[in-house]
Amino acid sequence: MQNIAIQIEDPASAPVVQLIEQLDGYMSGLYPAESNHFLPVEALRQANVTFLTAVVAGQVVGCGAFVNHDGQYAEIKRMFVLPEFRGLKIGHRILAELEALARDAGLSLARLETGINQPEAIGLYERAGYYRRGPYGSYPEDPLCVFMEKSLR
Repeated sequence: MQNIAIQIEDPASAPVVQLIEQLDGYMSGLYPAESNHFLPVEALRQANVTFLTAVVAGQVVGCGAFVNHDGQYAEIKRMFVLPEFRGLKIGHRILAELEALARDAGLSLARLETGINQPEAIGLYERAGYYRRGPYGSYPEDPLCVFMEKSLR
């Protein structure tokens, strides 16, 4: 397998926009619109967001971000790896780097929302130490959503 580079990237770059479009299409096929909580590219470019990509042989194959919620917690968003690159622990590497950067930013808690139709994502988060909790922030109760958190201490 080629080297995998995890790096901070502009989410508005053309290859990242294409990847996010694939992610949105994938999620739209799994859940109704009211259960999808997409952050648009412009929101991902805000100062309180750290956006990472995974690059293999010059190709952007995965991404993930965290939003710093006023120093209270990091919210993991936009985790995605192209199907043909799954099983290579790329998602795990992106998540670990996001957690390290959140810790470096002084955050001691990470939260996320995923969906019931993504058992692989839920498994990734559980293996990384996340546990289920109720909705947080402005999220409504939703039977299709799984809310999780992890201490970064």
